[in-house]
Amino acid sequence: MKRLVEICFLGRGKVKSCEIHCSSFSKMGSEATLCVPKWGSEPSIMGIDEAGRGPVLGPMVYGCLYCARSYQKTLSTLSFADSKTLKEEKREELFEALKENDSIGWAVDVIDPRELSAKMLKKNKINLNEISHDSAMGLIDRVLKMGVLLTEVYVDTVGDAGKYEAKLSKIFPSIKFVVAKKADSLYPVVSGASIVAKVTRDRAVREWVLDETAENMHRNFGSGYPGDPQTKSWLKDHRHYIFGFPSLVRFSWGTCTTYFKDGAEVLWESDKDEDGGSNNQNGKRQLKLSNVGFTSKRRSDEIESSGKGRSRFFQARKLEHLAYF
Repeated sequence: MKRLVEICFLGRGKVKSCEIHCSSFSKMGSEATLCVPKWGSEPSIMGIDEAGRGPVLGPMVYGCLYCARSYQKTLSTLSFADSKTLKEEKREELFEALKENDSIGWAVDVIDPRELSAKMLKKNKINLNEISHDSAMGLIDRVLKMGVLLTEVYVDTVGDAGKYEAKLSKIFPSIKFVVAKKADSLYPVVSGASIVAKVTRDRAVREWVLDETAENMHRNFGSGYPGDPQTKSWLKDHRHYIFGFPSLVRFSWGTCTTYFKDGAEVLWESDKDEDGGSNNQNGKRQLKLSNVGFTSKRRSDEIESSGKGRSRFFQARKLEHLAYF
């Protein structure tokens, strides 16, 4: 029985992962109906790792790899290693091999750069550690709901390892957790997850659709890390003093603020409040933003607008009227 797995690339650069873990499946749009692998009722282990936590460009990807505990010794012979220590060609080769292996399951959570920035800039901020924890827990929950009997989960730590382990154990009391630094170098099941996450992110960035229509746009953005001279040059060349950065950019990163010190001052007009009334006596509430391209720190539902008659570009960035320029 061949296990099919695919990555679905949606419009506007956003990536959505679709996992199909057996040959019998049905599909509704871009979603797949998952089914438990034949070994899923056996005690199973899982490894979790991420790729793209630090870059200012592209999505952050969390990946997991899981298999029956009885397969653990065989897993250690498959040449999995921390993805950062492998060349791209080797990562791709290992990824294709694990996709064809009926004894291994995997899943990814691809977090769009716009989602990262929106969460980190909202009124009640969600920091990157919380986003990471939620993603890892979401992967565990998805695999459990498939019917896989997870008994052990190995996680590369984010933040304090002890606190993270306690948090996971409280939410999933039936699972034994091992949270450790450099887990991707210590445990083959996490090494495999590292490869899944890294290859998925690399493909997402490589296939990203830059649908913004500014002149002279190009894809020579380097590694995407803030310290990369090529990345910094790309950010400088692709800033817009009113509209900010292309959708590929995590505009909440401190790296971006330096490019808008002399940007245009923008005032945002909020909608009416939930009761249908106005936010103040004038029926409007003006918020001054000092850095162009940043969404307001208010809740996203407070700044949603109907978008009628406006370009997709404006709607996607929650851009309102420019009152003064």
